[in-house]
Amino acid sequence: MNSGILLAAGTSSRMATPKALLDWGGEPLARYQLRQLLEAGCDEVIIVLGYRADDISRQVKGLPCRIMFNPRYQLGRAGSLRIGAKAANRDADRILILDVDTPRPAAFLRTLLEAQQPPHAFTVPVHQGRHGHPVVVAGRLREELMHAEDATQGLRGVLRAHWDERNEIDAGDLLDLGFNTPEEYEAARSRFFSLAR
Repeated sequence: MNSGILLAAGTSSRMATPKALLDWGGEPLARYQLRQLLEAGCDEVIIVLGYRADDISRQVKGLPCRIMFNPRYQLGRAGSLRIGAKAANRDADRILILDVDTPRPAAFLRTLLEAQQPPHAFTVPVHQGRHGHPVVVAGRLREELMHAEDATQGLRGVLRAHWDERNEIDAGDLLDLGFNTPEEYEAARSRFFSLAR
C-alpha cells in the first residue's frame, strides 16, 4: 500500500500568497499535486494544511484526499510531517512525502514509488551529486516520522539516521524545480512545462 503526504501548511511568507493556491497549468498547485499523487499510484493521499486552510480546502474539494490541519503551522515543518505520518495507514508499505512548492509529475512520482523496495529505508532523487525532493520512505519508518522534531532537522534527521540504507534515483532537471519567491515561481513554472512537453 502506498500513502502520499502533501505538506502545504506554511505561510509562504516570501511569496506573499499561499503557494498551494498558485496557478499550475490552469489549476491551483495543491490540486495539481494531489492529482499527481493519485495518478502515481498512491492508495491514500493526505494533505496537511495550516495557513489559509479554508481557502485551500475549497480548491481541492472533490478530490479523494484526507485533509489534516496543523494548528501550530507557524512553528515549523516537522509538526506537519508528524500529523501527516500519524494520518497515514499503519499498514502502508511506502510513504511518499511531497512539499507543495516542489511540483512533480505523476510519472516521476511513480518511478520513485516503484524504486522503493526492501531492504531500502527510503528512496531519494539525486542529480549531479545533489539530493532533493520528494522522498519515499519505507512504511517501517512511520513511527520515526511521527516523532520528528525541527530541533533534530525533522525529515532530514530521520533520513540521516538511515542514510546507509538509501536508494537513489536520478531526477535529471526536475531536481531543481522548487520555489520560494515570485521570481523563482515564474522560472520554475516556465521550466516545468517546457520539460513536460
